[in-house]
Amino acid sequence: MFNRIGVPELLLILLVALLLFGPKKLPELGRSLGQGLREFRRATREIQEAMEDEEPAGNPGGTGSAGGEAKAAGSGKDGGQD
Repeated sequence: MFNRIGVPELLLILLVALLLFGPKKLPELGRSLGQGLREFRRATREIQEAMEDEEPAGNPGGTGSAGGEAKAAGSGKDGGQD
């Protein structure tokens, strides 16, 4: 859907944001957006680390190859869990 956002599109988005929120609110909005992205990345990293910690315990004697990971990832969908 969003293949690439070029400079003209980015400038248009910034101009609309400036008109909607005004010059005093824009830095505050940017700061809160940055904090939200930072929190999202931290939570994502924690979830990935937790999944990596659980994977070796759930695969005793496994080789840890990509095929084993794909098989483990696909088994959740077959079990009806989403």
